[in-house]
Amino acid sequence: MTRRVCVVGCGAIGGLFAAHLAAGPDVEVWALDASTEHVDAINAHGLRITGRAELTARVHARTDAASIPPCEFGIVATKSSITEAAISAAAGIFVDGSVASVQNGVGNEEIIARHVSRVIRGSTLVAGAVTGSGVIRFDAPGDTWLGPFEPRPTPMQDVELLAQLLSQGGMPTHANADSRSAQWIKLVFNAATNAVGAITGLTIGQVGSNDSLRPLVTGLIAEGQAVARVQGISFGTEPQEMIADAVQNAFWHRASMLQDVADRRRTEVDVLNGGISAAGREYDVPTPLNDAMVSLIQGIESSWNAAPVDAGTHG
Repeated sequence: MTRRVCVVGCGAIGGLFAAHLAAGPDVEVWALDASTEHVDAINAHGLRITGRAELTARVHARTDAASIPPCEFGIVATKSSITEAAISAAAGIFVDGSVASVQNGVGNEEIIARHVSRVIRGSTLVAGAVTGSGVIRFDAPGDTWLGPFEPRPTPMQDVELLAQLLSQGGMPTHANADSRSAQWIKLVFNAATNAVGAITGLTIGQVGSNDSLRPLVTGLIAEGQAVARVQGISFGTEPQEMIADAVQNAFWHRASMLQDVADRRRTEVDVLNGGISAAGREYDVPTPLNDAMVSLIQGIESSWNAAPVDAGTHG
């Protein structure tokens, strides 16, 4: 039986999911993306993956959700800042389907749940970058975890089926009854590396191996762990271990926040460090380092729209 899956947001992460799903048996993959050039290239030449894997996948890409048929599963991989717009446009595709978020940060599932009835909480460690229209560079492999989103849960057998489809396509995926732990491990890892990399211009490996930055990275991790702990979320894997693995296997990967800053795009600091800060306020756990990262990154973003200083007017 052929399963139909739609990936909403076919950028670096969405493209990796779409291509690997299409590489598996009996999966028809659709992709919804805002870039006409990217969509046209995918339809004309296939979705090409380079780097850690070399493959070209057949994916049906569209810019208009109305041209995509009903799908059994959805995977949302957009930037968190456009989750609302993306899922509101795509909701009609999933009237009888289940939708997973594999986005950064926290809060995306809550937004998706306002538009579809069955939601999957997801987290992934794969990393990549768009290097051209229709081309994704696969920078770092990693596992993916899926589980029912508690307020609007997808039945566990459907979570297991999506995990199976991804694993068959070459993307190792685990179905867990409670996937909050995996989500928070990644959140804490990203909060401890992405913002620091965006401020310093350093890659993930450079941040993780820099002795002068280690106290800051360690402090950011400790804050995130404290906030998770008060919510009853335990970590099976320590974020420090993930950083060590990233230094070894993805040293030169430029984290998404660094890519955003380099291109002067709005970052996801609000749902990464800001997500930890918000939960800290809710549970009365201080998060001064994450608060500082939010302020610094937002300051960088503000500088892009600031009026230039006239060199001739200062004293």
